[in-house]
Amino acid sequence: MKASSEKIRVLIVDDSAFARLVIAKNLGSDTDIEILGTAKDGIDAIDKIKALKPDVVTLDVEMPKMDGITTMERIMEECPVPVVMLSALTAEGADVTIKALEVGALDFFLKPSLINPTGSEEMNSELIRKIKTASTVDVSSFHSRVRNILSSIQQRTSKKSSTRSPGRTKLQNIVIIGSSTGGPRALYEVVPNIPQDIPAAVLIVQHMPPKFTKSIAERLNELSEIPVKEADAGDILVSGQAYIAPGGFHMVVKNNGQIGLNQERPRNGVRPAIDVTMEAAVQVYGSRCIGVILTGMGCDGTQGSAMIKAGGGKIIAEDESTCVIYGMPRSVAEAGLADKILPLPAIVNEIMAMCEKPANSLTRVSR
Repeated sequence: MKASSEKIRVLIVDDSAFARLVIAKNLGSDTDIEILGTAKDGIDAIDKIKALKPDVVTLDVEMPKMDGITTMERIMEECPVPVVMLSALTAEGADVTIKALEVGALDFFLKPSLINPTGSEEMNSELIRKIKTASTVDVSSFHSRVRNILSSIQQRTSKKSSTRSPGRTKLQNIVIIGSSTGGPRALYEVVPNIPQDIPAAVLIVQHMPPKFTKSIAERLNELSEIPVKEADAGDILVSGQAYIAPGGFHMVVKNNGQIGLNQERPRNGVRPAIDVTMEAAVQVYGSRCIGVILTGMGCDGTQGSAMIKAGGGKIIAEDESTCVIYGMPRSVAEAGLADKILPLPAIVNEIMAMCEKPANSLTRVSR
């Protein structure tokens, strides 16, 4: 993690000389960023990270000699540093990127939008924002946590029951989980631990583009006791089932208990937006709504949490101690909306406790 007064030193890793040139030009346009160097493959990258000690690395997903996943694993083991992956907008690229986020990458950016000559200034600004955000994270502080999560994932996958059926218990509550930067790993700690008998449907809003939400839904489905799917318009909410908002669509809940999807304007600069899902859910389910705000930048989820609280529902915010980016949970906590502020390992137990309590029986927790 760099000092705030210093420039952010970036190493660019890509097998394409053209891509390296374009990325360097775009990032170099910001006076807070210094291009420390470039590497043409994973082996070259490891050597240069050790020698140059960059603040942030941009890493291509697909490279010769050493692929992006292997490179990412070695970076985390040998020379931990914040990494932003550059990914192709393909199903295969999405799967690899989700795996990279599992093993330690902080965030990712769609490479085609960067190297396309017609790419917008807004896209370039987004990559710069991601680089600046990544530079604030002390990767070494959560490296061991990443390894523990991966070990837990592997054990859970081998032991998970092959028979899962949603709807075994009455639908009494709606749990809305929102996450952004650092969200995939946070979701791995929360969703797989939700028991099959939860008397609630689970709506998940993770800030991601199309294809990537499908990949993370499939990965969570492999790991979890409850089935997880990318939401389709018309899906009927049932207990013991998780639905992930598809990238590019806001996810809402209709009066008939069905999921609706729309492409109305982004909220808080994102679509899907947590606020949109929360606000729609509380209109239908009122005090039966439980909101959970996990790691991420910005304030998405704060307005929705306020509506849930006004409707008699409950809110959990992730504690700073386990957040990759303490932005969205901080916004909720500082607004005085959080009934509980908890580290990731304690969140599922609290969700289950809240599912069993009447809305007016909760004691407000102030931090």
